[in-house]
Amino acid sequence: MDRVFIAGVGMTPFVSRTDQTLGEMAAAAVAQALTDAAIDTRDVGRVYFGNGAAGLLTGQEMIRGQVALRHTPLAGIPLVNVENACASGSSAVLGAYDAIRAGRCDVAVAIGVEKLSHSEKHRTFAAIRGATDVAELDAEAAAQELKSSALLDVYAAEAREYIDTYGASVEDFAAVAVKNRSHGALNPLAQFGTPQTIEDVLGARLIVDPLTLPMCSPTTDGAAAVVLVSERYHKRSGAGTCQIRGIDLASGSGAGSEPVARAARAVYDATGIGPDDLDVIEVHDAAAPSEILQYSEIGLCEDGEGHLLLRKGQTALGGRTPVNVSGGLLSRGHPLGATGCAQIVELFDQLSGRAGARQVEGAGVGLAVNAGGWMAGAYATTVATLLTR
Repeated sequence: MDRVFIAGVGMTPFVSRTDQTLGEMAAAAVAQALTDAAIDTRDVGRVYFGNGAAGLLTGQEMIRGQVALRHTPLAGIPLVNVENACASGSSAVLGAYDAIRAGRCDVAVAIGVEKLSHSEKHRTFAAIRGATDVAELDAEAAAQELKSSALLDVYAAEAREYIDTYGASVEDFAAVAVKNRSHGALNPLAQFGTPQTIEDVLGARLIVDPLTLPMCSPTTDGAAAVVLVSERYHKRSGAGTCQIRGIDLASGSGAGSEPVARAARAVYDATGIGPDDLDVIEVHDAAAPSEILQYSEIGLCEDGEGHLLLRKGQTALGGRTPVNVSGGLLSRGHPLGATGCAQIVELFDQLSGRAGARQVEGAGVGLAVNAGGWMAGAYATTVATLLTR
């Protein structure tokens, strides 16, 4: 017996800034997840704590999870800190999954948490720049006080290249923001819930040509937690309504290394489940072009056809394969270390039939793709997770 199940999830509202500490947000998400799973804290054998930027923003390094959870019932339980850029949360889930598969424990908790708000906003953007190869910066660039995420230059370049190569338009990228905002309006935990039009998006402040503000994920505070259990525990207690059928990680090594495609193929190969079998998907839309590019990378279409799927409404709620029904990073928000766990929370709720107004009818198979960092023309890392009901 080596199957791994998700027994419960928890998540705080994702907001632009909060008075809560990192520990308070983590504790709230964990308490919800354990209650949802109906599991006693004493049964938890491992904790994996995902966070990306707290060390740079607060100075708390090395033992972030132990400090954050020291006043909670999880204090003293073996804990591993996980830092893997924007994929820290999903990497924490992978660690918890591997611990159960290895027989280390029957119950493991994965937590993702981030507090990106800071009184000096340039420090937040400097922390995010740490998800790139800073050794490549010249002295002038390294000393520059950033006013937005350095990764937006990358996403903007991808958008321009896609338009030039495949005949798409900036309206297609605006349509991603509109779609995901319409989904976010149905998610009470999302940072942004006010619907917007194509005109609203195109008329908003330009960040990096051709990306306007709504096409870029916001800086966000929030936490999400996932409780994983072994098949043995599942059979004994009944805990666990969704199975992690496959989860894998791929690292990028530069242009052409395709970590998103490789991570997705790994879970398809491991499970025998392919893109045509997916009912609901969460992808890493750190900027609008990222979502369109990932359509082909995960096998929903051929290269250069992502915008056509969008135009046909196939990735909207009610379409053939809804993508980012949570609102995605663009509208749910993107608290780096929490994003991967938040994607799993959404899939769990969808497969459990409890997603409310944004429920995908009959959802039984879900895929989450959580990418992180950028290095020499590719994401530095990607975790793909495939769940079934």
